[in-house]
Parts: sequence; structure tokens; C-alpha cells
Amino acid sequence: MSNINKPEASLSQWDALMLESLKAHGWANEELINRVHTGDLPADNSKFQFDYTGLIAFAAENASSFEQAVKQGYHIKYNTIRGIHSWILVALGQEAELLLEPGHEAVVAALSESEAQQLTSVLSFGWQLVLLSDAQASGGKASYRIEPIQR
Repeated sequence: MSNINKPEASLSQWDALMLESLKAHGWANEELINRVHTGDLPADNSKFQFDYTGLIAFAAENASSFEQAVKQGYHIKYNTIRGIHSWILVALGQEAELLLEPGHEAVVAALSESEAQQLTSVLSFGWQLVLLSDAQASGGKASYRIEPIQR
């Protein structure tokens, strides 16, 4: 999975989570961009309680980068193990397993091929997806371990 091209636009982990939470509303890209620029955003009632003020400020200061992130994708500047776990929940709508044993920290998730490619494209440098089980055995989704490249 390491041969995936990374999008040029870079977002902080928190901005990426906020953007993914807004994408879940199903708006077209232009509508999402316009809503962020005008601040016409719904209150977030998820467990994250996103305050979109930071994303609105980022979009105002970096309009072309924000539009590129919405339309063509982005990569996250710096991931944390808990941030990856949260991204899978917000962007892919699934609860992954969070492993926090010191020296063996990882996230384990069942992903389709397209979900694995999407996750690989957003991960910051230093993270990898390791295939744990074949997709044919589990209804089209393979089990992956998302972990640091070096420990």
C-alpha cells in the first residue's frame, strides 16, 4: 500500500476530522466549500463536538489548499494513533480496534480495498498499513493493522 500518491494539500489531523465530519452530510464539493467559507455549518452533535471555527479560519487563510483538499483529497501533516482511530470512525463510519500496548501501538480495522487506499493516501509520513487477512475470507473487507513504520 505504500505506492499510493499523496495529495498535495496538507491538513492538520483535527482539520481533517472536521472536514470528514462535514463530508458525511453528503453535500456536493462546491456546497461544502461555500458553507465553510460562509460559516453556514450545523452544530456537531457527535462525541467529538467539533467547533468548526478553526476549519473556517483555515479555509479563509488557505482557500486554494482547502478547495484542493475537498476536491482532490489531502494528507494529514502529523498523525497520532488515536487520531487515526478517530479518522476511521469519522471518515469511514466504523469503530476500529485501538491497541495501546507500549511499543506495539496500532489500530486494527476491516477495510475494503478502496477504504484502505483512501486511508493510505491521508496518512502522514511514518505510518503503514499491514495486511493481516485476505478480503475474500471476510466478505470483501480485509483486516489491516495501521502502525508506525519504525518502532
